[in-house]
Amino acid sequence: MDNQNTNPTEHPEDNSKSELKSSEASTSQETSSSALNTYQQMAEDLKAQLSKVIVGQEDFIELLLVSLLTDGHVLIEGVPGIAKTLTAKLFAKSINADFSRIQFTPDLMPSDVLGTSVFNAEKAEFEFKTGPIFSNMVLIDEINRAPAKTQSALFEVMEEKQVTIDGHQYDMEAPFMVLATQNPIEQEGTYALPEAQLDRFIFKIKLSYPNLEEEVNIIDKHHQSKAQNFLNQIDTIINKDSISQFKADIHKINIEPKIMSYIAEIVHNTRQHPHLLLGASPRASVAIMLTAKAFAILNGRDFVTPDDVKRSLKPVLNHRIVLSPEREMEGMTTEDVVDMIVKSIEIPR
Repeated sequence: MDNQNTNPTEHPEDNSKSELKSSEASTSQETSSSALNTYQQMAEDLKAQLSKVIVGQEDFIELLLVSLLTDGHVLIEGVPGIAKTLTAKLFAKSINADFSRIQFTPDLMPSDVLGTSVFNAEKAEFEFKTGPIFSNMVLIDEINRAPAKTQSALFEVMEEKQVTIDGHQYDMEAPFMVLATQNPIEQEGTYALPEAQLDRFIFKIKLSYPNLEEEVNIIDKHHQSKAQNFLNQIDTIINKDSISQFKADIHKINIEPKIMSYIAEIVHNTRQHPHLLLGASPRASVAIMLTAKAFAILNGRDFVTPDDVKRSLKPVLNHRIVLSPEREMEGMTTEDVVDMIVKSIEIPR
């Protein structure tokens, strides 16, 4: 009898199933790669769209997009007149989102932000009238101008994406994002945000003046616009459905255990660093992981690298860690301490 190499337990239909599974896996991989390219292109298109108007704020725009995709909120610190409000408006239009703006003042009440129940005489019942917080993207100008009572009204809505009034719960429509600004120079008549509220912001973005070349470009853009509304120059790049899928796929990005350990070690070091009075919380660790995944997908990758982690560190940590009084008097910054910590920890390979 001739010897045959055929496995007696193997059937033709088994081979067919194996080939089918292999084909499906290949197709799935191609789809994943295609999706990554699509997301990367979306991000590039959005940046290009906003650069029609905004000059020299590429990092700011990217951080806004990352915050949106990770369900985060942003605290923006910068002097007046550097296009914080304009950038927020244009960003909202580019993602086809509703936009509202609240100017925080010392006499502002929580009901002015959240809304209030109003008696309807015809129906003989109270009706809830929503406040300006009920929008997709909410810009809060000078958040530290309002007293603690009004600031605390944001705790629930920022964390839970809901508002509870008179025992009734009102959910926010997705996407929901708060952008709050504060002036780092003028502190008279302001109320510093408590650490618990600062921790609600995924990023603190520090903006500075443009350089000379950028300033010339800004002047030229205003000259060329002929007093036209800048909003009319911006097209919608990403719709709400795309944002939802984008967010879901970010959670599928791979992150190796050694990268997670790297994040944990950095955050742990903030809690015992001699230059710091207060270290970062576990919420910071999770924020670094999520934003690192977002940076990965924006760069067309399905895995996180140490560089993605490094890109996330300063905007995530600089409002969550507190310098010791001695180091603050010496002019040291939280960013300086983050750099020290990163240099002291071995980068995973």
